Amino acid sequence: MIESMEMEEKLEQFEEETESIIELLDKKSYFKAKEELLQHNEVDIAEILEEVLEELGIEKTIIIFRMLPKDVSVEVFSYLPSDDQLAIIDGITDRETSFLIKELDFDDMIDVLEELPANIVDKILEKTPKDERKLINTYLNYPDNCAGSLMTPDYIGLRIDMTCADALAHIKKVGMDTETVYTCYVKSASRTLEGIVSLRALILADADTPITELMNDSDYVYVNVKDDQEDVAEMFKKYGFLAIPVVDNEHKLVGIITVDDIMDIIEEEATEDIERMAGVMDDSDTEYLDLSVFRHVKARLPWLLFMTVTLMLTGFILAQFEMVLSQVIVLVSYLPLLMGTGGNVGTQAASLVIRGMSVGDIDLKDFIRVFWKEFRISIVIGGILSAFNFAKIMIIDGESAGIAATVAVSLICIVMFGKLLGSMLPMGAKRLGIDPALMATPMIQSISDMVSSTLYMLIAAMILGIAL
Repeated sequence: MIESMEMEEKLEQFEEETESIIELLDKKSYFKAKEELLQHNEVDIAEILEEVLEELGIEKTIIIFRMLPKDVSVEVFSYLPSDDQLAIIDGITDRETSFLIKELDFDDMIDVLEELPANIVDKILEKTPKDERKLINTYLNYPDNCAGSLMTPDYIGLRIDMTCADALAHIKKVGMDTETVYTCYVKSASRTLEGIVSLRALILADADTPITELMNDSDYVYVNVKDDQEDVAEMFKKYGFLAIPVVDNEHKLVGIITVDDIMDIIEEEATEDIERMAGVMDDSDTEYLDLSVFRHVKARLPWLLFMTVTLMLTGFILAQFEMVLSQVIVLVSYLPLLMGTGGNVGTQAASLVIRGMSVGDIDLKDFIRVFWKEFRISIVIGGILSAFNFAKIMIIDGESAGIAATVAVSLICIVMFGKLLGSMLPMGAKRLGIDPALMATPMIQSISDMVSSTLYMLIAAMILGIAL
């Protein structure tokens, strides 16, 4: 509780300091604003500049950005969202842009270049040394969403014939320019990845110990340059690594992927799953307020049209049971309860199964186990809800036992169907190579509504003895 209060106080203080800096910039007190800005670390400065850009526009954002020390401005630039990076690049000179790009870490540089217009990229590459230009072009040509597009060549590579003393000397020489020094990658003369060795092992071993005696050359984890970024994210979550080596089809080491880059991917994948579960079909990473109205409509309309069609079918089904409804009109008042419950239990099951598959707890081979577990869960939940509603309809609503039994039996059947639908549909989608998140709320709710109304009418006809 105390920690939570302290955190809230820090957030409030940060917001006040941000407002103070914005006010100073608005009054053109740039040097005072710079002094206050430099009291924060680079991550916080980037967040403050986002607010400045939103409140005061790009002109004053660029003024204060240019006033930052060069090493700080590069770090701050790397933490800005891509849209803000592009806005700054549009407002500064080509020379300033080239400096920023060249000073960025290699993986951050690739991310920025991918977002820049082709003419600006060409200008930057013209002033880049030939070997580096070739390497940049190689990375830029990797398909989106694959491991190659995420990796960096800034790693500690050791020759297989080195001793510990040789390795440590090499680390001291190049370590400042690499992403991580904690894990080193042992390569042959042809760049084939032979194994990995930790910095701890190198430090603790005798100086003349060959690194081949210390390295792990059999069960180390690596990914292929063409592996999907979501699969790479799963490996990071599974093993808890800070970095994973990336190899080509000939097992040659071409780079590493670090945890800071994969965290962005995990966030993107989680956002995508949430949007798809809500029926929003948009694969861009543009922020909500920056998306045009047309893009919002385009992203949401397909599923809404699908749901409209399924609701029309539900209405058609109910029309076929007009005789049942006309004879016992009170049945209509319980339709929302039954249809809503079916959709809710289905969405619950789907959410848990989709999450289980995303974190590796559930695999396709667990199909029968999931089915049996959800079947038992549906029996218990359906029984409790049915008993509760039977008593409520009899005691509070004052309806007949036939009506109460109709609703109670229908509720059990609908809960069972909803649970099994919600658990099996995502697994079936994954089997077919479809994103399981697509099988969440909209699809399950729509199917459940149609089936629930049909089951309800059929059970009512049976229990109440109404001819169809």
